[in-house]
Amino acid sequence: MRILYFTMALLVSLTASAFASVSPSVVVSSPYAGETLATPFVLDATATPCSGQDIAATGYSLDTGATTIVNAAYINAQVSASVGTHTLHVKSWGSAGAGCDTDVTISVSAQAPAALFTSMTVGQPAANAKLVSPFTLIASGTQCESQPIVTMGFSIDNSTATTVVLGSAVNAPVTSATGAHTLHVKSWGNQGAGCDTDVAINVVPSPVSMLPANTVTVKSIQTLGNWQAVIDSATGAGASTIGVTGLASNPTLSGESREFVTTFAGAGGERYYAQFGADTSASSFLYDAWVFLPSTSTNIANLEFDLNQVMANGDTVIFGFQCDSWSSTWDYTANTGTPQTPSDVWLHSSSACNLRNWTTNTWHHVQITYSRDNEGNATYQSVWLDNVEQDPNITVPDAFALGWSPTLLTNFQVDSMTASNAATAVYLDNLTIFRW
Repeated sequence: MRILYFTMALLVSLTASAFASVSPSVVVSSPYAGETLATPFVLDATATPCSGQDIAATGYSLDTGATTIVNAAYINAQVSASVGTHTLHVKSWGSAGAGCDTDVTISVSAQAPAALFTSMTVGQPAANAKLVSPFTLIASGTQCESQPIVTMGFSIDNSTATTVVLGSAVNAPVTSATGAHTLHVKSWGNQGAGCDTDVAINVVPSPVSMLPANTVTVKSIQTLGNWQAVIDSATGAGASTIGVTGLASNPTLSGESREFVTTFAGAGGERYYAQFGADTSASSFLYDAWVFLPSTSTNIANLEFDLNQVMANGDTVIFGFQCDSWSSTWDYTANTGTPQTPSDVWLHSSSACNLRNWTTNTWHHVQITYSRDNEGNATYQSVWLDNVEQDPNITVPDAFALGWSPTLLTNFQVDSMTASNAATAVYLDNLTIFRW
């Protein structure tokens, strides 16, 4: 189920007055105030929350010149300037429109030694990420101390074993013991320069390894013969969908994946569902599945991974959880009414997810833990995407008096990004639901 979101565009003025009354929150590590530099010089800066708001973007300008925008909380750039004294404005913008600015006075001289520039981006993992081993390292760079990068590598902590990759990019699995570690991402220039970017990480146990002894496991749910398809009427007036599902031998991990082919019109959503048992007493669940997005799946807005359970009192708990590309968040359902007079809504968590960032033609591992109490208050505890853990840990009312007989039912919903007619396929494999 889904309700449409409307996002208001955030317009931020880039004039000096936009920052006049806001305390700076940008830490500039290079250059330092009063430094004499050659051109181009190296700008390194990191933005912390701006007026309590998460960072949406950063930027910089010289004197009264135009602002260069960087869509990240960190700036690593070469900046050109004419000889003379300048004011370097290093800026940040919060997610709700706040603006922050740190000013650094510098002097540019033709006699100053040239600055060595290193450009390295670690796309994954993020600093301080929680990871299940093996996790994926994605990094690329262009220069190591102003030399073109020809080789990259990585190691953990003080290990002398470095995995070396030829070229200026690396996309590789990394294996590590659990605990806090430093991931060293290394690069070498074509004249022998060596550079190192360190990323602090926390390797955690797999959620499957933490299951209690009394866990009940239902495997290969994607192969059940009772899957059905229906349009989700909550996806908006005028929307229509046609859904067809069946088993597929390619692509697959297990030998039999389930294919969902949906034809959309009017930004509709198609809900696919299957009953896989009945258990009124279980109160904790781990949803574990693999998802494959073909290259033609770019028109998908949301993917929904749900579990419905009828409790002993007859009410149904709806554990609704989706990757929402409109808001770039993991969303969850809540009943803001009562079980008898429900009001089912989707709410954004602070955990990030956007299908545009999922590599196509690749299997992605999705794991979700949720639980409930006897009144039907659901707790959305943690979500793992490709072994990267996030912890919403949010509890909301989620009980509905639907009049159902005891059942366990899973929904897999596909929502369209576009209002025009479009068709797409998604594949689900190794769908396992653990309960205890």
